[in-house]
Amino acid sequence: MAEIPKRGLRKWLLAALAFVAASAFAQAPGGVPIRLAMIDGLSGPFANAGEAVVRNLRIAVERINAHGGVRLPDGTHPFELVTFDSKGNVDESLIQFRSVVDKRISFVLQGNSSAVASALVAAINRQNQRQPDARVLFLNYSAVDPALTNENCSFWHFRFDASSDMRMQALTEAIRSERGVRKIYLIDQDYSFGHQVSRSAREMLAAKRPDIQIVGDEFHPIGKIKDFAPYIAKIKASGADAVITGNWGNDLTLMVKAAREGGLNARFYTFYGNGLGAPAAMGDAGVGRVLAVAEWHPNVGGAASDAFYQAFQKRYPDPRDDYVHLRMQMMVEMLARAIEQAGSADVVAVAYALENMRFTNGFHEATVRADDHQVLQPLYVSAMARQGGDVRFDNEGSGYGFRTVKRLKAAQTTLPTTCRMERPPRN
Repeated sequence: MAEIPKRGLRKWLLAALAFVAASAFAQAPGGVPIRLAMIDGLSGPFANAGEAVVRNLRIAVERINAHGGVRLPDGTHPFELVTFDSKGNVDESLIQFRSVVDKRISFVLQGNSSAVASALVAAINRQNQRQPDARVLFLNYSAVDPALTNENCSFWHFRFDASSDMRMQALTEAIRSERGVRKIYLIDQDYSFGHQVSRSAREMLAAKRPDIQIVGDEFHPIGKIKDFAPYIAKIKASGADAVITGNWGNDLTLMVKAAREGGLNARFYTFYGNGLGAPAAMGDAGVGRVLAVAEWHPNVGGAASDAFYQAFQKRYPDPRDDYVHLRMQMMVEMLARAIEQAGSADVVAVAYALENMRFTNGFHEATVRADDHQVLQPLYVSAMARQGGDVRFDNEGSGYGFRTVKRLKAAQTTLPTTCRMERPPRN
């Protein structure tokens, strides 16, 4: 290769940089942004849960935009994530929703609280009926009350997480073969989701393990308990050898911390025990005893799964930010695909494009059930373990990760729906 003269080197470099910049500009989405409004708690007792959502949504949006954005007939459009702080309560969420409508944002993302999700579904139903020229589509990443895809189902709502009944189906399948579990204590947050967790636990255990005794069924105020020691003392006194809880956020972290400090020698079957400080709070006392259920975890194995997780770690290297939700990133990718298939960001067309959509990324597959807009996907029950061997990745720098103890195929987690959905005409 001919050597570039030194005096021409600067000119050559400038020309090369200009070419790279021009190429990047040509690849970058340049149209009007398609805005996504996240309404969730970014302050208050569950701020850490809301911040974890922002990280997962942001990396998903960045990935879409890095590949050119959303392609429509008039060109490419970037996604833009706009956050609205609900402070974790229903009233503030509805206030923020009005702001979303005023800003003419068509896509609402929410998940942390089924009570909030239920209120948003009702508000969006009213909004879309009264102002068909300003319709809104609700994408739900974590609100798991089964009513949202049963009696309260809506054409304008899609759930990308497994319902609480689907999660309980997975947990009780794991409990089915655990003959050492004889007495179970149920403890949950005192709102619709917590009560549904309790009901489904009782029903499924009665069917699968009628020999198990429920020795406690307790509800506590959500986001208000700072010391769970009295609750742990009651669980110990009950003789329970296992606990089932749907608690999330600090209500879970503080409870497992109190369990460790109180010397509670019981298994914890949880919905969300694999992050937000729970593994570190439990420490060695949680090894083999804290179990969680999710659509994915970092140690499921395989090159594609590892690459997905490592990309997140590279983007968010601080161990405190290490709480990865595949479903949230899947949701954004499916939305982008639906908009492209619809050929516009019109929410009616996008909703019809999402129905029956299939997702696959090399290590996970999911399908949107058109009947109720529930995503059907495999679920993993995993147990806390020390990092090492097949537990190559730990959680939040704690030195503890999770190992799969049971994987349920999508067909095994699929439950019937009572949804009777009213659909608008196709545009």
